[in-house]
Amino acid sequence: MVRRTKTIKVQKTLECLEGYGDEDVMSESDGAGEGTDWDFLFGEPGRIIKAVAHHETTAMTFGMTLFLFSSAPTSELDDNAANTAPADADVDNFVGTIVFPAMQDLGTGPSYSIVTPSLTTGNLPLAFTGPNLYGIAVITDAVDPGDDTVLTISLTAEMDN
Repeated sequence: MVRRTKTIKVQKTLECLEGYGDEDVMSESDGAGEGTDWDFLFGEPGRIIKAVAHHETTAMTFGMTLFLFSSAPTSELDDNAANTAPADADVDNFVGTIVFPAMQDLGTGPSYSIVTPSLTTGNLPLAFTGPNLYGIAVITDAVDPGDDTVLTISLTAEMDN
């Protein structure tokens, strides 16, 4: 049986003023309560089989963890703030994490990281039973990718329906 796949791409312009510290949230605003989660609106249950992170800046080598929830999380969402996910209030909706290896690039192009089931540390495949996923992207290494740069995360899932 061939399963139908669906890819959802979410893009944010990271504020990233003065760079990130280890385990900081990556979002579009560092204003108190102004950051938002990453919404992956699949519309049906499935299982993630591939994840791609793409940053427009060349020569980035940071790693990243994407925390995923079945409803909008209450954990810290503001850019450049210390991660709190998964907060106690979010545990019932916590689906799991996707662990991205260090970004890389070849030449002068953008930086990227790819996770598939063959990467045993990435936590794929990752099943989800609700129609949508809500993420918090957390950088694992202190780095300054530049102010107002674009990070894109794409998730590909095999759909159950």
